[in-house]
Amino acid sequence: MNNPKIIRTNSNNIDFQELVKELDADLKIRDGEEHAFFAQYNKIDLINHVVVAYMNDEAVGCGAIKQYDDDTMEVKRMFVKPTNRGNGIATMVLKEVENWTKELDFSKCILETGIKQPEAIALYQKNNYTQIPNYEQYEAVESSVCFEKTL
Repeated sequence: MNNPKIIRTNSNNIDFQELVKELDADLKIRDGEEHAFFAQYNKIDLINHVVVAYMNDEAVGCGAIKQYDDDTMEVKRMFVKPTNRGNGIATMVLKEVENWTKELDFSKCILETGIKQPEAIALYQKNNYTQIPNYEQYEAVESSVCFEKTL
């Protein structure tokens, strides 16, 4: 298998938009009745910092960052196609958004994921993210788990 190729782009990228459709379909099943609540915070219009991973010219994974505050980027829309999981693609995408965060002079990444996404939780823990109290819109959401990493 060839090594994945990572590109930086924005939310106008068609491959990113297609991967997000797959992500949203998966989350709709996992989140059940809570899906509409989470979906309102996952709009992809006007995201300027998007990463897409390609394997043999096929888009297989993605992630994005959005400014949260003066020092922090929020990691959003992390996804790898199920058939491509277990190959380190998610870690590669995460490292790329972390590198981009540093290049933009931000020193921390935060993110929210769901307790029904154990593979996402494992990814963040493996990459030295620390669980933090749920922030802002997720404060009272029992099915949310929030993490941060100082870069």
